[in-house]
Amino acid sequence: MKIYHHYSVYGFSNIYTIVNESLKKAIIVDPSEITPTMIERIEQNELDLCGILVTHDHIHHVNGLSTIMKIYSPTIYASDAKLLGFQCRKLRDGDAFSEAGFDITAIAVPGHSQDSIVFLMEGYFLFTGDVLHAGVIGKTNSVFNTNALIARIKQKLFCLPESTLIFPGHGPPSTIGTEKSANISFQEGFAERIRPNYDFFV
Repeated sequence: MKIYHHYSVYGFSNIYTIVNESLKKAIIVDPSEITPTMIERIEQNELDLCGILVTHDHIHHVNGLSTIMKIYSPTIYASDAKLLGFQCRKLRDGDAFSEAGFDITAIAVPGHSQDSIVFLMEGYFLFTGDVLHAGVIGKTNSVFNTNALIARIKQKLFCLPESTLIFPGHGPPSTIGTEKSANISFQEGFAERIRPNYDFFV
């Protein structure tokens, strides 16, 4: 497995291309945009782009779908039935599937958005979208939803091994162990101290 990171100035978002070199297959996670570099990597290595993983439907994470679907015919995996008019394979919490030779589990963690889902790949690589970033959780629209998101992360993600690698929708990578010990969002009273105009991540 190789994971390539692409940074998009559109929404300051992370895009990931995951490659199975032995099968010559690839997956893209959260296609904010599709750059020439990404296309060149797929074409020059003769990769079959067979899957797109979408963590949630905010436009700065899915805007590149329109370009991808003009060139390739991947299966789009999301908790939505359709995105930008494209049919998706709709996932529910706990659904396990295989794509590009990788075992993947979908974990629903609503809060930042109602359709937020994270993807655990090969039991070790966690693509969290805007649910969990390095040092902070995703923005919500109320104290109640912030506390609910914190509770869901603790219940569904903090049970994973501390060495699990986190690849978020914004910012640098991290690990479950690091976020359990250092993420400011899990300090007591965090939700109540958040400013209403908090917009570090959108």
